[in-house]
Amino acid sequence: MAAWWMLSYCCYGKSYEEQPFLGLPMGESKREYPNPLGTRHRSYRCWFIGGSGRLPPQAMPRTPRPRADAALLILLRLPGSAPPVSRAVLGSERRGMGGNSVLVCAPLECETLEGMLSAMDKAKAHGADLVELRMDAMPFGRVSDVEELIRRRTLPAIVSFRLNSARAAHKQNDKTACLQVLRLALELDVEFIELEHEVVSCFDIDELMDKRSSSKIIVSRYLNGEKPSKEKLGDLIASMQSSGADAVKLLVEVDYITDLAPIFQLLTSCQVPLIATTVGDRGLISQLLGPKFGGFFVYGSLEGAIPGLPTLTSLKQVYRIEHINVDTKVFGLISNPVGHSKGPLLHNPSFRHVGFNGIYVPMLVDDVKEFFNVYTSQDFAGFSVGIPHKEAAVACCDEVHPLAKSIGAVNTIVRRPTDGKLIGYNTDCEASITAIEDALRERHAANGEARAADTSPIAGKAFVLVGAGGAGRALAFGAKSRGARVFIFNRKFERAKALADAVSGEAVRYEHLDTFCPEEGMILANASAVGMEPHTDKSPVSKGVLGAYELVFDAVYTPRNTRLLQEAAQAGATVVSGVEMFIRQALNQFRLFTSGLAPEEFMRKLVLEQF
Repeated sequence: MAAWWMLSYCCYGKSYEEQPFLGLPMGESKREYPNPLGTRHRSYRCWFIGGSGRLPPQAMPRTPRPRADAALLILLRLPGSAPPVSRAVLGSERRGMGGNSVLVCAPLECETLEGMLSAMDKAKAHGADLVELRMDAMPFGRVSDVEELIRRRTLPAIVSFRLNSARAAHKQNDKTACLQVLRLALELDVEFIELEHEVVSCFDIDELMDKRSSSKIIVSRYLNGEKPSKEKLGDLIASMQSSGADAVKLLVEVDYITDLAPIFQLLTSCQVPLIATTVGDRGLISQLLGPKFGGFFVYGSLEGAIPGLPTLTSLKQVYRIEHINVDTKVFGLISNPVGHSKGPLLHNPSFRHVGFNGIYVPMLVDDVKEFFNVYTSQDFAGFSVGIPHKEAAVACCDEVHPLAKSIGAVNTIVRRPTDGKLIGYNTDCEASITAIEDALRERHAANGEARAADTSPIAGKAFVLVGAGGAGRALAFGAKSRGARVFIFNRKFERAKALADAVSGEAVRYEHLDTFCPEEGMILANASAVGMEPHTDKSPVSKGVLGAYELVFDAVYTPRNTRLLQEAAQAGATVVSGVEMFIRQALNQFRLFTSGLAPEEFMRKLVLEQF
């Protein structure tokens, strides 16, 4: 069978003069990779087709045991006899479109041979470039199953066996089984095998090296609860690579999104092939932004069942990870929770629609002040701000738009390109109030009611507001500006009282919400999280009192038709979904993000199709 290879070589931190051989291979490209902490680092990436795989001495990292034949190489042999041009052309096409040559890997954890093969076929169908076969998930009574799996693989593979995993912990003779599996994988010439750094000493690495034909060895380390500095991480990587690894892999447990900054820094400057992945929802952006900072390898899950990993479908269809490059501007939603956000489904296709080089990602942030203290680079260009950070984010801004300042909450922050200052805006206010006004005007017109065109339809009405957080403040100030009489309910009465004082309204204790009915034809606006997924069976107001309201607005947009809206419609009220507010505020955000016009028709159609 013909052997075809694609070789990728990464040499970071070297000038062209220091590396004259960089001019020899085809496809040389110079990249200046950004540092998330605000500085940039120059890197060079070259692509080879064929060759012996031996590098000049000056390309080698300074480690105790350099390997001139493999230390900086990642080789990917495609199964079968497909010629290398498919991969080579793909790489050049991506560069031509301002993209990258990132590889997407799907980790597979199945207990049976049939399950592994089926999952591999699914991963291939969803766009994975290779798979990690986590063999510790399988029983090893029959080695023939392992051999058959490797022989029948339909994608390039990493064969791993985690001795320290929960699955492997209860098995007998784990080390014996691990060594048996890895030896077999090398004999079958699998593309990669993975060894845990902690157990490398348990194996005869030289024996494994001698056994391999063309397989490459990845040495991995799981940083469970450790928070090493960039310097200590560098020392760890050097130690891992000196064991004979062709590539090193870090699996980092992330407690806070700011823990990722050292990982992004390493990707910009590491002189050996580095694979970085994370455990936990706060680490999601490590995979989405890895290619921007020089990463060549990202993980994606099949069903989204692995916390901290995006799905293969989202990587390929939503984020289009292959087009992310060093110049891509980063935008995202700062919120907690953040999993409900539809922002990535809207902003990423819209960026591509207008030809803007940006990516919009969910950012699960616990401490908004610390977040902005860490991520100071101009590459982090703009943010949507969600629950519960809209008020706290005001203090993080260098300048705040007058409307947002009066409201005391921002839902949009843009980093000004000229000086890097953070500018805060509030697009929630007009988005929500105009959505309510337009719905009321339509109702009045349908009923043949004549109203003054220059007067807001909510003027003089009782405006009942549930929630005194960021969205609630926007609604309260918007309603006040239109002449409504504002009544505020919040579980913490002190917050309701403070907001009521700010808008000359009235605070009412939350437990009186179901009995509050000073008049008929009121407006109800829910600005709390009650009814948001996954708690879709909840409603802030009992169904029996909804007949007193002419219009009911719910800022919650996941689900689109909340229980509150369903019951309000049954009671005869006009209902306005948070989706309409979402569309309107997103249009204004997009204009602020891109300094250009938003494709309104495209974005509205996209939202209505996705929600």
